[in-house]
Amino acid sequence: MLDTAPSPVARFFGRAQRATKGKTMGTAISAAPAELVARSRRWGADRTICNWGGGNTSAKTTEIDFRGIPTRTLWVKASGADLATCTTANFAGLRLDDLLPLMERETLPDDEMVTYLAHCAFVPNGPRPSIETLLHAFLPATQVDHTHPDAIIALCCADNGAEHAHRIWGERAVWVPYQRPGFALAKAVALAVRANPAAEIVLLAKHGLVTWGETDEECAASTARTISEAAAYLAARRAAGAPHTVVAPPLPADERRALLAAVLPAVRGACAGERPVIIRYDDDDDVLDFVGRETMPALASVGAACPDHLVHTKRLPLVIKLSDEGRELSADMLRTVLLDAITQYKADYAAYYAEHCAGEFAQFAMDNPAPRVLLIPGIGMLTTGADAMRADLAAALYHRAIAVMTGAATIGQFTSLTAAESFAVEYWPLERYKLSLAPPPRDLSGKIAFITGGAGGIGRATAERLAQDGAHIVLADLNATGAATVAGELAAKFGAGRAIGVGGNVTHEADVQAAFDATVLAYGGVDIVVSNAGIASSAPIEETTLADWERNIGVLATGYFLVSRAAFAVWKAQGMGGSLIFVASKNALASGRNAAAYSAAKAAELHLARCLADEGGASGIRVNSVCPDAVLQGSTIWSGAWREERARAYGIAPEQLEDHYRNRTVLKVNVLPTDIAEAIAFFAGPNAAKTTGGVLTVDGGVSAAYVR
Repeated sequence: MLDTAPSPVARFFGRAQRATKGKTMGTAISAAPAELVARSRRWGADRTICNWGGGNTSAKTTEIDFRGIPTRTLWVKASGADLATCTTANFAGLRLDDLLPLMERETLPDDEMVTYLAHCAFVPNGPRPSIETLLHAFLPATQVDHTHPDAIIALCCADNGAEHAHRIWGERAVWVPYQRPGFALAKAVALAVRANPAAEIVLLAKHGLVTWGETDEECAASTARTISEAAAYLAARRAAGAPHTVVAPPLPADERRALLAAVLPAVRGACAGERPVIIRYDDDDDVLDFVGRETMPALASVGAACPDHLVHTKRLPLVIKLSDEGRELSADMLRTVLLDAITQYKADYAAYYAEHCAGEFAQFAMDNPAPRVLLIPGIGMLTTGADAMRADLAAALYHRAIAVMTGAATIGQFTSLTAAESFAVEYWPLERYKLSLAPPPRDLSGKIAFITGGAGGIGRATAERLAQDGAHIVLADLNATGAATVAGELAAKFGAGRAIGVGGNVTHEADVQAAFDATVLAYGGVDIVVSNAGIASSAPIEETTLADWERNIGVLATGYFLVSRAAFAVWKAQGMGGSLIFVASKNALASGRNAAAYSAAKAAELHLARCLADEGGASGIRVNSVCPDAVLQGSTIWSGAWREERARAYGIAPEQLEDHYRNRTVLKVNVLPTDIAEAIAFFAGPNAAKTTGGVLTVDGGVSAAYVR
């Protein structure tokens, strides 16, 4: 199978059996070569070359196996790994001599191939090999790259792409018609290269690029050179072509964001499936340029720009058609157009599924039929996903699709997979199996939690606790810097895009609305609101000033009212219910000595919660309250004058307060921020789905505050 071929591929086929220089007997190698990892990360770092999770690279070496026997080994990127962040642990090692006999097969179904590859593992319990492992194995070059560069895919997706490829590379390039990745494609590529001794690259129609070399440097140079040649060719054609026609110039940034803040909750509700989705807004320059073009609807309606996109973007985006009657676009008009279009898209997707779900695909239930990508002239792009990362991934892939579609259009007509081919990729059993390996969604996956007082002790603990359950977090606080700091810590721990911080004063109506607008623009809506912002003051009634009274009522009553009102508006637009949780106090249930203003405001909170529970029930909105007591740890309130004032009220020193509060409880415990966070998580989660108007005391047992 590995006989020498005529020049210039003599070296290509003749060196497949040589051992890698520097490997010696007696030293077992169980990890991919460092140079392979470095080359892979180089390509992955540039998303115009490799999509997230897409592409794969390989190297062939001779390793010493567990018996001390030299073994020809293929190292190939594992399934699900991303080239940009890969390490040696993300490469599967396989015994090459066990793989090569498969070239003699006529057919090999995917399930049999996966089983066979598992038996070829060089490293026990290693990662699962890529579906394109055999493509790398059957090409006997030592180093192989398979990438998805924008410029190459633009050629591969043009109706006359093969003709242009021949102009660029002549006999150096082999054009292989589209096939779904797997054994058949791998064998077709290998046979095509063998039949073309001058071949240096393979162009996979509607798919991507394969390059190779005998050394890491040769392979990298071939990949870089090929991409540059394609990009230069397209750039020259673009420069010589006619400028595109803009029919929908971008609206001013403030205007388009105000429109979206008003309509996105309804869109999010319409796009929800069994679980809610996260919506991301993208108005980068290339997006605004593309959605405004006269040619956009026709290009976007052809199909996906690359098979790798399908799982994350669906075959087609939803192209929104706005009225051309010259009327000023209003939020009501945009909402109506979007909701009608989403309804039609879902019906069309259901028909697409019904038409193609036979045979090997019949075992799979239909995905959420709502769009993953929405293109809105003059406004930009919306993407949806189960979480922010996946919504961002859909956006990143569609940026690549824009580059491919516009590139293909400079040399011919953009083409894509047929509906049947697209369905075969979208519901591909191997892809479905890979998705099935992901952990199940957590209780709050896809949900958005808005927490006031987010920079303080209870707010921070609550944010972390809800994030552990899968929620996306918005931390609202008068201390905007502190909120941003906590958000950054959460994003570092739970993933990019999982938390944001917003500033504002809950007593200011405009600030509250601005904070909710920021939440909607960041994630599409909100599901859980924790009203936790707080202050406190302590003084005998005759020493309580009007300013003290108004400040307590302002933050603890008016502020909770303003936040609740804004939350209800979002929830009713979404149509998915909601959970409002008040962080009240023991003082809402029992009097507090020398704390009339604080206690009265907290009692107002509790009764407001009862009223809102009754009012929100018909819309599926639950309202519950947590009543803590003396949560000193990490508290902004307790680090100020309140500590001194409360100690004075009880006639003790400030340092004796923790003992005082602990000893007055039935359980003889101090209450911590994490204790309050657990109670909030209960009310926010599915275990409290049938509870509203509830009050949960977390005070160690203060008998005067028992709910009755």
